[in-house]
Amino acid sequence: MLYEERVVTLTGAGGVGKSRLALEAADRVLRAGERGAAWADLWPLRDDRLLVASVADAVDFADHTTHQALDSLADWLADRDVLLVLDSCEHLVVPCRRLVTRLTTACPRLTVLSTSREPLGVPGEHVVAVGPLPPATDAVEMFRLRAAAAGTPVSSPADTVAVARLCARLEGMPLAVELIAGQLAHRTVEEAELELGPRLDITAEGSPPGPPRHRAVRTTIGWSHELCAPAERLLWARMSVFREPVDADTVRVVCAGGPLPADEVGRALAGLSRKSVLSRVDAGYRMLDTVREYGRMWLDEVGESRELADRHAAHFLGMARDADRDWLGGRQAAWYGRLGSAHADLCAALDHLLSERPDTAIELIGLLAFPWSCCGHLREAAAYLDDALALSTASGPVRTRALWALGITRVLRGEHEHAGRLAAFCRDRADLQDDTGGTLRAAYLLGLTHLLRGRPAEARSEVETALRGADGTAFASAGHVLCRLVRVFALTGEGVLDEARREAEELRGGCVARGEWWTRSYTDYQLALIALFEDRAQDATAHALSMLDGKRRIGDSFGIALGLDLLASALAAQGAGERAVAAYGAGETYWSAVGHPQRGTPELGPVRERYEYTARSLLGDDGYERALRRSALSDPEAVLHHLLDGPRGSS
Repeated sequence: MLYEERVVTLTGAGGVGKSRLALEAADRVLRAGERGAAWADLWPLRDDRLLVASVADAVDFADHTTHQALDSLADWLADRDVLLVLDSCEHLVVPCRRLVTRLTTACPRLTVLSTSREPLGVPGEHVVAVGPLPPATDAVEMFRLRAAAAGTPVSSPADTVAVARLCARLEGMPLAVELIAGQLAHRTVEEAELELGPRLDITAEGSPPGPPRHRAVRTTIGWSHELCAPAERLLWARMSVFREPVDADTVRVVCAGGPLPADEVGRALAGLSRKSVLSRVDAGYRMLDTVREYGRMWLDEVGESRELADRHAAHFLGMARDADRDWLGGRQAAWYGRLGSAHADLCAALDHLLSERPDTAIELIGLLAFPWSCCGHLREAAAYLDDALALSTASGPVRTRALWALGITRVLRGEHEHAGRLAAFCRDRADLQDDTGGTLRAAYLLGLTHLLRGRPAEARSEVETALRGADGTAFASAGHVLCRLVRVFALTGEGVLDEARREAEELRGGCVARGEWWTRSYTDYQLALIALFEDRAQDATAHALSMLDGKRRIGDSFGIALGLDLLASALAAQGAGERAVAAYGAGETYWSAVGHPQRGTPELGPVRERYEYTARSLLGDDGYERALRRSALSDPEAVLHHLLDGPRGSS
């Protein structure tokens, strides 16, 4: 159907296997190699506020534009042959209908596969009702496989007959089958049938509402819940607060307490995993949506929903503080990865704090906005900043930090004048509050706006003034380092290349010693640019590759786009025409993935033009166009991987 229909929706009860069927279908599409596939988990979304941003993230679109979010997403997908999977749409049916209608109208090669407990109502939607497994055959086989995987194989004829009876009573519902198979570590198949059978056979008058297969899942989840130890039941309820897979340490911090002491959490996690309430994902634990719903119901029942939301938000605020404190250290790249993997939980923490404690929310988004802006969540950062600034009455450095972060989002969207006004306002506030860190950050933002508008002397004056007024060594704070980086850019822009190179090398050395990557990669960017100005193509290539390695480590798509342009120029200067054009093509894809044409400081423009002409001269017009098309049609991440990790010859 995915080759014949534009919109396919899998409908069915919770636990029937819609998501697994969609995952298998998407995997087969990918393996066929004819189109791309993207997966958007919608179940963590409380409302439609982050719907477009979640889909944009799924298709690797880091929107830096000022356009309407859905329009920008449609432009990005307009010519792409992609299968987009929207998983768990039932709580967002109306906004998903609008989204899918807009995208399929604007993107003729896009196919959408959605999973939902009800159809979306999109024109031309092809609805597939996902039924349970045939109870007498596939359901029995699934039961046997799950039981064997749990270390309790079903082997005797009597047990096989009992399994068949159970599967028939369960209507073949996969989630119910998994949960019962997970209980066999503590009871025989016969005991499971004796305990569960009467519940499944109760009269309609006393049974939960809904069709039999719905009742089978709910009854099985309830039975599994009763069979859990008290600590396991409490942990089940408390873990419903998480939106992403989570590691044991985080579970312990957020969920331990009261009748569930910290030293009991590991045992409870193991028990819930054995019972198929939790599934392992890499080093973490994940709860299926239907099981989470049951846990959330019990969390409300025991009156802990507010407390757990508070503890969840406090934990992720602590994470953001730790990441900010370690930004200049050797854990920087790891923190970028952790913030990325915890994105949905960080959004949940922000949502809770905005409604309950906006003065804390403004601190959290002020800490998150800088890494988010670099790594694909610019629009979300700006939206949360706007909300927090409107709702919070906080003053002092916390508010100044949020205003500065808002300026970062504006400058990355090309709104230089607005960013400059915010930066000047932050500088004045920070000076009045004797907030040295705020003054340095404001100077960095002002300097950046001057650089991007072709005013390097003004940029240098701004940061030098701030640095003279600040105590401490060159690496005393992130603000010190950011201002020093602007000074390097400004010196290059002014043509003071010897001094720019010397300061860039000194700054880079300090970053290497500390294991810091964000600033280091931009010093490599400057050293590559200086080397090109001085006709040292081999050095330029080495620094451009080093920059790209750093940006890849932290997931900075904007920086990768800049680095690919610079690498392409350096390779062309070396005479490596094919590799240069490969970098140009991948760079164009990365630039389109942030939603706007090539950017950077003005001095980069003539460099691009000069070496694009060089590459064209090396390959000829036809050869250049063929190589560019080949690169533009390739997976940009694969091209980047080849450029960084593959052979580095000069062909």
